[in-house]
Amino acid sequence: MTPFNRILAPVLLAVSLVPLAAQAQQQLVPAQSEIQFVSRQMGVPVEGRFRTFDAKVAFDPAKPEAASIAFTVDTGSATLGVRETDAELPKAEWFNVAQFPKATFQSSAVKRLAPNRFEVAGKLSIKGVSSDVVVPVTLAQNGAQTVATGAFPIKRLSFRIGDKEWSDTSMVADEVQVKFKLTLTGVAKI
Repeated sequence: MTPFNRILAPVLLAVSLVPLAAQAQQQLVPAQSEIQFVSRQMGVPVEGRFRTFDAKVAFDPAKPEAASIAFTVDTGSATLGVRETDAELPKAEWFNVAQFPKATFQSSAVKRLAPNRFEVAGKLSIKGVSSDVVVPVTLAQNGAQTVATGAFPIKRLSFRIGDKEWSDTSMVADEVQVKFKLTLTGVAKI
């Protein structure tokens, strides 16, 4: 390698990394974030949540089409707040945590709908079943933090959640609302 190439190589590497730095990943603040799910059991709303999840977000409000958003949810962290029910959720009929310990979401497109509203399309995978979903997201900024909120429906039976005797939708409704509030740091001003 010539002396010129020894100088040029690090410069070219640094220049090639500039776009990556411009779209740096934001950090999730888990203590101020939540993922909930609401179903209806015999007509009565039942709320649950996931206690453990992570997000990898690279999002610039000025260029939403270049965003990359990925979530991983620990299915074994699902809780309805009742010990007996919580003991059932990891079993094969529900989340089958032994075989499918994680649910995931990976964005494929992000579109701005309004100054602080976006639509995130992507693939949701639960229990080995993947489905395309579109998630509406509203952003609110307060100082260095950005809060992303939204809700979207899924059909639990499409993901084999509540198999066998629990597939009776008169007991547990098929539609489940997934609601989220995610607090992030490092998001550019909207």
